[in-house]
Amino acid sequence: MAEMSVSISAVELESTVIHISSSNSQQLKVSSVDPRNIDCFEAMNESLRARYVYGIIFFVTNLTAWFIRDYGHSVFPPLYYKEACGIGGHDCFHTFGVLRVSLGCFIFFHLMFLTTFTARKLYEACSKWHSGWWGLKVVLLLVSMVVPFFFPPDFIHIYGEVARVGAGVFLLLQLISVIEFIRWWNKYWSPNEQSKHSCCSIALFTSTVFYGVSICGIVSMYYFYAPKPACPLNIFFITWTAFLLIVMMAMSLHSKVNKGLLSSGIMASYVVFLCWSAIRSEPADEKCNIQKPDNGRFDWTTVLRFLIAVGTIVTATFSTGIDSKSFQFNKNEVKQEDDIRYHYGFFHMIFSLGAMYFAMLFISWNLEDSSNQWSIDVGWASACVKIINEWLAATIYMWKLIGPVVKKPKVVNNEESMQA
Repeated sequence: MAEMSVSISAVELESTVIHISSSNSQQLKVSSVDPRNIDCFEAMNESLRARYVYGIIFFVTNLTAWFIRDYGHSVFPPLYYKEACGIGGHDCFHTFGVLRVSLGCFIFFHLMFLTTFTARKLYEACSKWHSGWWGLKVVLLLVSMVVPFFFPPDFIHIYGEVARVGAGVFLLLQLISVIEFIRWWNKYWSPNEQSKHSCCSIALFTSTVFYGVSICGIVSMYYFYAPKPACPLNIFFITWTAFLLIVMMAMSLHSKVNKGLLSSGIMASYVVFLCWSAIRSEPADEKCNIQKPDNGRFDWTTVLRFLIAVGTIVTATFSTGIDSKSFQFNKNEVKQEDDIRYHYGFFHMIFSLGAMYFAMLFISWNLEDSSNQWSIDVGWASACVKIINEWLAATIYMWKLIGPVVKKPKVVNNEESMQA
């Protein structure tokens, strides 16, 4: 009887343990689904979707500035404020119309910058304001776009001068972002011990393609934009670009730098593109530019080039805005689940600078003359800005190559130090 009671108690104890362990496992499964994790996941998705909405807003603002510049005077003749726009409305359309729309876009994104630059966590009020409240932000956008049309022309002219500086800052930040992306690309495809052969093959093939494209670009620019010695400026631009390619390749292959050909090949193609874009921005009636003057007329190719240019502006602004990591000092900081995935304040600051940048492109960096219909970034001022942008890009890239070598401390031998 004693043995039976002991066995029965053992069975009861085992069933109790099984019951407890099963209940604990169920409790663990239930507790593993944390409602706060679900909220953070939804907030993260909302913030990632919000940046595309801001990109669409920026794109629509670009099209609004173009429409005000080219067709605003004929579509809205009686609706302007005469004290700000003048009797004929000239100060609210054409060049000043673009600046007024740009100012409205700048005000909106600058307000968003001021209200979101302190956001660090997804559940904070600033983060929720960035990702939601779209009805209120639409009203804020409309008010920001309308208010500049009541400002006097002198104030708009001052904003135009400031916008030149802001557009230059935007170009500088964009260059740093592009160069950091090239460095990341080169590091991502750099050979390692596991896949050394495949990475070397891919990097060699890619660098060959980029260098081939760069050489073809140089030859094509000589053929189309410097066909005779009477084009000394274009010959200088193209020749200097070819010289920069050789210098960047030599520096990247130097034994103390040893960065390979991939990054220098990508940068070479980018520099050639900037040179081509600068020469294309020269006035169409110049003898060294093969483009024919449009005389105010346009066809489907003109419209297509214009839309591609606007799309490029929006894409460049968007990609620079979400690339806040390139401008951080501590890039290895570990992200937690409730941390924001991109810096909201930096994102809106880039878009506010981008508003100044697209204004300069639409007025060709000239506050006095009005651009032709469906034209963008055409004129000597635009060409000079792009050439300076090209030289600055090459300078920053070469400094990125030799900077670590120059700053590297020298190792002194112990025997030499004792003798000294």
